[in-house]
Amino acid sequence: MLIHSKSSFMKGLLLMGSFCAVFFMIFMPLFPGDGGKAMNGLEYSDDLFNKLSKGSSYFIPEVQKRVDPLKGKTVEVAYTSKKAEDAAKVFAAAGITATADGATLKVQGDLGTLLAAAVADADAMYKNDGKAVAARYAGMDHMVVMEAWWEGLNPMIKALQKNKMVEEANVVDAVLKRAVETGYNFYGIPAAKVMDKMGVMVGLLLFYVLYTVWYGFAIFELFDGVGLTMKKSKIKQEA
Repeated sequence: MLIHSKSSFMKGLLLMGSFCAVFFMIFMPLFPGDGGKAMNGLEYSDDLFNKLSKGSSYFIPEVQKRVDPLKGKTVEVAYTSKKAEDAAKVFAAAGITATADGATLKVQGDLGTLLAAAVADADAMYKNDGKAVAARYAGMDHMVVMEAWWEGLNPMIKALQKNKMVEEANVVDAVLKRAVETGYNFYGIPAAKVMDKMGVMVGLLLFYVLYTVWYGFAIFELFDGVGLTMKKSKIKQEA
């Protein structure tokens, strides 16, 4: 290999070598996890940002405020659901009349009571208390319960809209997206506040920027060492 600049090439090798060494260390189980479990760098950062994401996604109280005015509001709708049978069991346990006929789910009862039960289950799931959810439905798996809530309430939105119950449909949508979905997706993950993890978070972000620049300089010095550089082309002057 023809070396154009030995000093630049050696500097590039040093930067690239140290970059690769750090890269190797990132994939080693050197970082502390929950329960004393060791994690690699990617697992650690992913776990941290999942916790921070959960900590900033607790919308249960505001959703409950939207549900409360619907208590006493009776609905009677029928619609298709992918899990009509499971949804009927969950809805019935929540205190309303619900029957499944194949894929058709028929619901009649207090919408506020139904949604309050969904919010209560979502809150328990957010707090990683799946046993409390299962206990309310004769031991049905807590994840199955939440899937039943989703598949039972999601198609209800259009059914309510067809009955010109737009505001009620909007509340159902809020319960799904800001309660049921967050409770299901974040189950099993401890919540963390950004302020409590500010030092670690800033450190990770700074490391990401520094590590990216580190690699860029390594490539630059290596290319400069072998004479591969970019220069601004000269503008040809017309006679």
